[in-house]
Amino acid sequence: KNWFYKWWLFMRLERGGPIQTFYIGNKKMPVVERGEGVYLYDEEGNRYFDASSGPVTCNIGHANPKVLEAIKDQSEKVCFASHAFFENRPNRDLAKSLVNLTDNKYDQAFFVSGGSEAIEAAFKLARQYALACGKIKKHKIISRAPSYHGSTMGAFSVSDDIEMKENFQSLTKISVKVPAPLSYRMPDNFDVSSYAKFCLDELERTIVNEDPEEVLAFILEPVGGLSTGALVAPDFYYKEVRDICEQYGVLLIYDEVMSGAGRTGQFLAADHWKGSDPDLVILAKGLCAGYSPLGALLAPNRIVEPVVSSGGFLHGHTYASNPLSCAIANAVLNEVIEHNLTENARVVGDYLKKGLENLATQLSIIGDVRGKGLLLAVEIVRDKATKSMFSIDQRAIYRISELGIKNGILLYTRKTSNGENGEWLMIAPPLISTTDHCDEFLSKLNLTLKDFQKEQGII
Repeated sequence: KNWFYKWWLFMRLERGGPIQTFYIGNKKMPVVERGEGVYLYDEEGNRYFDASSGPVTCNIGHANPKVLEAIKDQSEKVCFASHAFFENRPNRDLAKSLVNLTDNKYDQAFFVSGGSEAIEAAFKLARQYALACGKIKKHKIISRAPSYHGSTMGAFSVSDDIEMKENFQSLTKISVKVPAPLSYRMPDNFDVSSYAKFCLDELERTIVNEDPEEVLAFILEPVGGLSTGALVAPDFYYKEVRDICEQYGVLLIYDEVMSGAGRTGQFLAADHWKGSDPDLVILAKGLCAGYSPLGALLAPNRIVEPVVSSGGFLHGHTYASNPLSCAIANAVLNEVIEHNLTENARVVGDYLKKGLENLATQLSIIGDVRGKGLLLAVEIVRDKATKSMFSIDQRAIYRISELGIKNGILLYTRKTSNGENGEWLMIAPPLISTTDHCDEFLSKLNLTLKDFQKEQGII
């Protein structure tokens, strides 16, 4: 039995059996062959519109010639050189570009392999900054509920998702939470504005109760991602969060893993709200646009210099600032700048949002449309009047995703906290999308949602 099992296991590995992709469960998916622009193609030649840029990552589309050329050029020079021994030109150039793109609000960039690592780096930099300033008691990080900030344990500790907590809470210490300013599923007796004010009061109350001398930072996503489906708070919320953090000496961290790099119609989503600039910003996903793993922590000199003067940043990763990923990111940013893709995200995003809102008037299962630029979400409901959701066994968003694949669109879906906070489709096509692409997508989304309604017996 033992030798037979080993043979069977070997054959499954050799033949590309499910054991290699256990993280997707038993779901059967097409095998991707190539990408071009806003489309992906499978081995059978079927074409799919990448309606969510993968997991909101492929900002400039697939197989961009300039990026492929940059990959080739840098690969022929050097792919890796440890930051312990060398600086590298792509690293320097990328840091300079990011500083310029943020209007010099930040002076330094620390590059890692993705969003979760960048979140961890932000926490460690914040803590070392507090120590360098003699504020040794500062260690608590406040975050929002619901929220999602990554898969590593530090990032998980500041996230808030029931399903994740049930599985992993015993492995770490969960951070202090305050309510997120939800705009659709709010508690009774609140509207959008009054609930946002309540959330601000809760933030201040929590800082005071936890002791400002111990509260290190507050982290949030300015435009929501996996936990809140493109949530955008009322404009006043962002400035008042900044003021509260300033009042109590708490660092403000913006997780712009999804919302950054031009996706919302500003290079940083923070730039939509004057006077709300965070102390630290995390970028990933669109920064390298899916061509290589990369994340970044942006920080001002007023935070970095005390840390450097006290002995340096006690943190690092093997692939930190690696020249290949940095060269790729430089090429991605050049495309964003040269083709004015940030502005395109704003213009095309407005067009797409109006199209989705129009669909919502025609289809009974669209409860809400929200977001900024090309970071949008459509909330799926059973009943608009009550905002009730489909039962778990109906697999609403998962079935919609399957029907979408059948109809040639790829939809990134999320059922947060087992559905307690709603379920939605993330609508975030590449920033190179045109209004014609949007029309094509809206037509196929309409077909997909109608197909689902027919299956459910909904007229």
